[in-house]
Amino acid sequence: MAKRILLLVGDYVEDYEAMVPYQAMLSVGLSVDTIAPERKKGDTVPTAIHDFVGDQTYKETQGHRFAITADFDTVDASTYDGLYIAGGRAPEYIRLNQRVLDITRHFFDTNKPVAAICHAIQILTAARVLSGRTLTAYVAVGPDIELAGGTWKNIAATEAIVDGNLVTSPAWPGHPAILSEFYKLLGIHIS
Repeated sequence: MAKRILLLVGDYVEDYEAMVPYQAMLSVGLSVDTIAPERKKGDTVPTAIHDFVGDQTYKETQGHRFAITADFDTVDASTYDGLYIAGGRAPEYIRLNQRVLDITRHFFDTNKPVAAICHAIQILTAARVLSGRTLTAYVAVGPDIELAGGTWKNIAATEAIVDGNLVTSPAWPGHPAILSEFYKLLGIHIS
């Protein structure tokens, strides 16, 4: 039976940070359900593309529509083997949803694998699950990690950090690293 992954998104999730892991996880045989607050199976969320063009921060343009495959209100986190949280603008406001925080805490309370990329770490700070952990995020989220009791590492955007059941990466250029480490946490070995 395929391992089940819950992929958490919201309106204006970063396009690559939703699309790429979703398709990559399916390609290795994982079963992936996508959820977003106030969305049901068959709905979609808008995405945003964040590109690095030499400015002080990323440039944002409109992305695709991303399909939601499960009902947010009824999904049972205990039936999933891992949680993947995509970044972009979505985490900044979906972290205000108590159910998002409860779902996130479930994976930490049960020590199941969690992957979070870029701004997704804002959900982890709001869920108060970072005390004593070392991780990374988009540079603008670094102070949030420190305020939440974690240790922030400023690493290359192509890298990832693992601390226990948690793997993090600063941005979408880190997909190969974060996905490789997430697979290892799930007990999946690809050769």
